Amino acid sequence: MVQIRGPVGAPFDERCHVPSVVKINVLTVPAEQREVLEKRFASRAHAVENSDGFEWFELLRPVEGTDTYLVYTRWRDEESFQAWMEGPMKAAHQGGEGAERPRPAASGSTLWSFEVVQQAGPKQA
Repeated sequence: MVQIRGPVGAPFDERCHVPSVVKINVLTVPAEQREVLEKRFASRAHAVENSDGFEWFELLRPVEGTDTYLVYTRWRDEESFQAWMEGPMKAAHQGGEGAERPRPAASGSTLWSFEVVQQAGPKQA
């Protein structure tokens, strides 16, 4: 299904939609590293926003019973995600030339990939 996307914020039924690609990075973060992780994401908040094909980002903090954070991103297509991974994301994680890389806040990471096959939004009055 190839359709043209309408403006963000338009009533859902007025937006035509190309199936998006969702990437969820599953991070195991020890309790003592949570604040570090959240500060690092906050300091890079705008690193992804201008990337071609980027649609959405959320950092999800666990509420109870787990030390797993979810980093949710949605992309127009797989190619857009891969271009971001090889460009801006790689640069953000490497730091400046000669800069010492900080110790990772997460003790483990797994990347899940999904295609959006159905979605719904609030009904517009």
